[in-house]
Amino acid sequence: MTRPLIAVTGRRAAQVPILRFSATVAAEAICEAVWAVGGEPVILHPPAADPIAELPARLEGFDGVLLPGGADLDPCRYGAQPAAETTGTVAFQDDFDIGITKALLDSGIPVLAICRGMQVLNVALGGTLHQHLPEVMHHNSIHPVDVQDSSRLHGILGADRIEVSSYHHQGIDRLGRDLTVTATSADGVIEAVEHRCADIVAVQWHPEDRHAESHTDAALFADLVDRARKRKANR
Repeated sequence: MTRPLIAVTGRRAAQVPILRFSATVAAEAICEAVWAVGGEPVILHPPAADPIAELPARLEGFDGVLLPGGADLDPCRYGAQPAAETTGTVAFQDDFDIGITKALLDSGIPVLAICRGMQVLNVALGGTLHQHLPEVMHHNSIHPVDVQDSSRLHGILGADRIEVSSYHHQGIDRLGRDLTVTATSADGVIEAVEHRCADIVAVQWHPEDRHAESHTDAALFADLVDRARKRKANR
């Protein structure tokens, strides 16, 4: 059977500050994770000129979409002034990510959002972000998160608590409309959300990080590919 096509939104490596992970490596790890569970990953390029042009048309033919991590989102997108710690923002990347997220809401295409992807989802739906969380940063760390037992995420992971790998200094503040919190860390950081209507699951951590590789990490990618496969079969 032909593998379902999974669009992975592209990133420019120069956008990611040197103290964080390499965007190129992250994209490679994500693509490997999608391939390992039966998907066909395809990088969707974010053009600097007219990044949101033809987005609905570009999504046609894809069976699923993965919104990966990346640099900070410009605070102007949620009505805030930038803090000193907010760095690496790129206007056309924000335009592209927010535009594609909004296009996905009514598309019926299954989505998995990771780290920045979850933050973009929240902002696209009218939410805001904490720009810097030094006391709860989890930078390059393994830590536990608690999963809501009534959530889709719980059904995917099959666990009340899991160990995750995080690389972030920003997180959700005010929750966007139609989003439900599905996991939190002990310090109160929102670690996962899902959309009440659209087929979207989002996590703050990096399931593609092989340093924390486990059945729960693979389960998120397997779930995306399974949802994509069902969409492909029904089209």
